[in-house]
Amino acid sequence: MNKHARQIKIREILQQHTVENQHDLLQLLRDSGLTVAQATLSRDCAEIGIVRSRMNGSYRMVYPDDNTGRIIKGLVGIEVLAVNANETSVIIRTLPGRAHGVGSYLDQLRSPLVLGTIAGDDTVLVIPSSVLNISALISYIHNNLSKN
Repeated sequence: MNKHARQIKIREILQQHTVENQHDLLQLLRDSGLTVAQATLSRDCAEIGIVRSRMNGSYRMVYPDDNTGRIIKGLVGIEVLAVNANETSVIIRTLPGRAHGVGSYLDQLRSPLVLGTIAGDDTVLVIPSSVLNISALISYIHNNLSKN
């Protein structure tokens, strides 16, 4: 199965099932006859914008519609505690457990200023496309991860 078809199948599963994490999603894909590596699933989730959201007291993986952009921006802004930088990179400190969502949101913006992000539990490492653009990248992050 090609990437596009696999991503369509992932969306279908998320619409039909309550999926709490990637492990559950991986099992549902296997149950439907599709074998996927966890790393591939993780990349697919990031590409198609799947986020892990808290609903009714538990977490659920969801595929947000296009109208939720402003809501997500506000939520991400609340999760960001600090933005710091040195000569080569930017660090975003988040609430515990929220770094992945913040990093994923930043990746989805597809800024040419960002080469990539790496997220831990409460820290996102933002690697700039050029160290010459650190100041512009910090401004970009503040503008796009604001609480407003």
